[in-house]
Amino acid sequence: MAEKQTAGRDRLGKLAPKFAQLNDDVLFGEVWSREEQLSARDRSMITIAALFSAGQYPQLKSHLALGKAHGITKEEAVEIVTQLAFYCGWPKAWSTFGLIEEVYGKEE
Repeated sequence: MAEKQTAGRDRLGKLAPKFAQLNDDVLFGEVWSREEQLSARDRSMITIAALFSAGQYPQLKSHLALGKAHGITKEEAVEIVTQLAFYCGWPKAWSTFGLIEEVYGKEE
């Protein structure tokens, strides 16, 4: 079972309390917890692909970290981005490899 998320309330609880509640309880509570239908690891891969394609880099970095916690290896993250580069844009891949290094660490 996925860990209880509080990022919405932590970051937006005062500004947008309903949005924060929907983020934490519905999206990360009800949807992400449906692991019988789709594993958290698979959901992470799908979310990484969606955020990559939209160029949403701050959220992409967060979901790369979440994907890492869900078992996506650095090599798999690189392969996901390499595949997506052909469908969503080469410059997006260049931007994302830096995020992968931030999340997983640089090669020495």
